[in-house]
Amino acid sequence: MSEALIELSNALAAATARAAAHTVAVHASPRGSTSGVVWRAGIIVTAEHALRSDEEIRITLPDQRPEHRVVSATLVGRDPTTDLAVLKCPEAVAPVSAFGDPTALAAGHLALVVGRTRASGPVAALGAVSLAVAERRHWGGTTLSPYLRLDIGLQPTAIGGAVVDARGGVIGIATPKFARFGAIAIPTATVNRVADVLLSKGHVPRGYLGVGLQPVRLPSELSVAAERKGKTANIVLDVAPESPAHKAGILIGDLLLSLDGHEVHHPGDVHSILGPDSIGKTFVVQLLRGGELREVRISVTERPNGAE
Repeated sequence: MSEALIELSNALAAATARAAAHTVAVHASPRGSTSGVVWRAGIIVTAEHALRSDEEIRITLPDQRPEHRVVSATLVGRDPTTDLAVLKCPEAVAPVSAFGDPTALAAGHLALVVGRTRASGPVAALGAVSLAVAERRHWGGTTLSPYLRLDIGLQPTAIGGAVVDARGGVIGIATPKFARFGAIAIPTATVNRVADVLLSKGHVPRGYLGVGLQPVRLPSELSVAAERKGKTANIVLDVAPESPAHKAGILIGDLLLSLDGHEVHHPGDVHSILGPDSIGKTFVVQLLRGGELREVRISVTERPNGAE
């Protein structure tokens, strides 16, 4: 093996060891574990979709003393939209010491995902950034900035682990949830924002209309009549009783064309408008009913627990 490859191999092992000092194994299911990152002292961030239980959560710490390695953690809150969950664990006293700049990464840059298992210790996966754009909204409606897709085969135990750049800095949390292949790095700015809100409120408040939507293609004459740039809209499949949509008079079968002046082509377009700042506001909804264009006003409320 050439000296250059040996040097690279040693550098990767060293970067893994540094990141592993801040990663934990998360046990919320009897069928295995995932990973988490000690983001702040006593605070662990992990992937929400992989956290199978809200109770009896156990953490394997990067401490080599057997009597201290497996401890309990409590759930602070979840945010499925960003796939982040926050745990409290007083024994997790070794937070990330070096954060990187996710905006500095470009397609082709190397990245590591570092996680931990209870039995085997640190786990690592190496790959390249396959896509790096300044901003992208995923199907759940949340905008990630930057949006980093990683060409990395993410094993289940590493989900929720630390994404590490070539300088050894942690630039996000790894999740496969928003990627058809590989993984996505939830960037540090998003992690910090969501963690702050969850620590303060226990949940991330989001706006609520109370409608079930599905995208449909509009006939060209309807697109022209509505002066729309896009060719799709959202058909209303369900209206929750006593919801803002119900009170505004929206009916099953209505075609939702725009909300707050923004064309909506997919349900994610609606979700992206219904952020925390939308709660309490009144928006104008343009819709098509029986071939007739209409406008109604809808007052946005906070999404109830468990509501879509």
